[in-house]
Amino acid sequence: MTQDSTNGTNGVPKVNGINGANGVNVANGTNGTHTNGTNGTTSSTKAASFTKINEDLDYDVLIIGAGLSGIYSMYRMAQLGLRAKVLEAGSSEGGTWFWNRYPGARFDSESYSYIFSFSDEILKEWDWTEHFSPQPETLKYIEFVTRKLDLRKHMQFDTRIRRAQFVEGSNSWKLTDDQGRTYTSRYLITAIGILNEPTLPNIPGVHDYKGEAWHTARWPQGGENQLQGKRVGIIGTGATAIQTIQTIADKVGSLTVFQRTPNWTAPLRNDKISKEEMEEIRKDYPEIFRKCAESYSCFIHVGDNNDTVATPVEERERHWEHLYEQRGFTKVLAISSDIYTNHEANALYSAFHEKKIRARINDPKVADLLIPTNHGFGTRRTPLESGYYEVFNQDNVKLVDIRSNPIERITATGVHTTDGNDYDVDVLVYATGFDAVTGSFNAIEFEGIGGTKLRDVWGEGIQTFLGLTVKNFPNMFMIMGPHQMFGNIPRSIEYAVQWTAEFIEWAVENQVTYCEATDEGVAAWTEHVHECGKGLLANEVDSWMTGVNKNLAHKQKRSMTRYNGPAPGYRKRCEEVKGREYSDFVLKKAGEA
Repeated sequence: MTQDSTNGTNGVPKVNGINGANGVNVANGTNGTHTNGTNGTTSSTKAASFTKINEDLDYDVLIIGAGLSGIYSMYRMAQLGLRAKVLEAGSSEGGTWFWNRYPGARFDSESYSYIFSFSDEILKEWDWTEHFSPQPETLKYIEFVTRKLDLRKHMQFDTRIRRAQFVEGSNSWKLTDDQGRTYTSRYLITAIGILNEPTLPNIPGVHDYKGEAWHTARWPQGGENQLQGKRVGIIGTGATAIQTIQTIADKVGSLTVFQRTPNWTAPLRNDKISKEEMEEIRKDYPEIFRKCAESYSCFIHVGDNNDTVATPVEERERHWEHLYEQRGFTKVLAISSDIYTNHEANALYSAFHEKKIRARINDPKVADLLIPTNHGFGTRRTPLESGYYEVFNQDNVKLVDIRSNPIERITATGVHTTDGNDYDVDVLVYATGFDAVTGSFNAIEFEGIGGTKLRDVWGEGIQTFLGLTVKNFPNMFMIMGPHQMFGNIPRSIEYAVQWTAEFIEWAVENQVTYCEATDEGVAAWTEHVHECGKGLLANEVDSWMTGVNKNLAHKQKRSMTRYNGPAPGYRKRCEEVKGREYSDFVLKKAGEA
């Protein structure tokens, strides 16, 4: 589970806090560890002067979301001496790791790479206890960071933003929450994440079920304890479902898994971290962050350019066996790059993993159902597991294939399938994912120049400049917006926040109160993003990474939602814009027409 801050849901039936539907990493922006502080110091006089320009506004900067993106954004704004505020829908900080409390939720990135690198002090003080941190520990880390940096005083919780409107007369932003309260600022930073708008299945009767119904992204406090001995049904077999299923199978009376699309997955191989090992990891942080900064998608794992098909079979299999035995994403990222671009190479690697899966499942017919046939290994987001396949050897677990036998409707007591079977359950779990990447933006009514709606701008395809800005939406910067490098999320967050903070620092120094992307910049960047995606097998597959969620009532076109090029290349292009003193933008100082 690697996501970011959550700012609410729109349009879904009520299922434990979801207002329902008809119908869960990443790049390093720092070249190694750096200490607190900005690249250059904004004088208090300049900051005061900038704030004076904004005296008719509530804030200099508003930040939506108190996940990792919002926390680091707020820290940087506080360093600049600006009036800034974080507005968060939840009752506390944490974002993804606040909302997603389902059983088994944890990193599948190594804990020591999924950590902020900007503070030596925090790196020295925080100890991880597992190689892949569970959700409760991750939330404690986030709370520790917030407390250490004294940021809660800048955060306002239980505040769900519903509308964000650019005010042309004052070149400012006006935000409105669900209580009708308004907030104004010169600059707006969206820290609303890529996987935070949960969706319910587009199946009739979702409102009719009378038992306990939970979406994994809105799991109730203590919910796992309520499952003991119960009949549980779970719809979905994606990343969050895999973690949930393997965790609750031994606790429930019975578990019925409704699967539409099987997922490739591979062993996580998690383990505890001793105090002694943590000290060794701490010494290695500079090297860890260097590896992340130089790698394609900001993980510590690096692949190669070997020709998979041409490699002798025994050599190839021996290498894959070695990778398979390693922790984490090694078997996903430390492989030959042609596995992600060449159909034959991918088929060979998929066959290798198919053999591994079949060896772990007793019933060959169940194995047939759990092995994907409509996409190759790694062409959709590949989650990692700990005993997932063995769950289906248990007598109390049943797998229902809803591709061949679709769910006809949700009833008052459970699930009714087209073959006439009724599956009565005490608890129904929706592991049906998110309206990914753009969903968090669609949940807020963003209005730009001339009342331009962001959802309309992106309706026929996402268009951005650097993945950070959008034409007709001046002074708005997106952290983890579409067309950015995702990969290892905190690494990507640090760079996006760093770049945005350095622009705002420059704007304060130069009293710039207006910044807007140009048509030329958007066109060139969007074309570049599409060029980076050419040849990747992942972009031939429907998934949240290509902007498709089949649980939504409305049809979605496959689209380029993320930056598919190498992270160092992404950062290089952003740094070039900074080096040109942001002349790629339309810039105006206070008082300029």
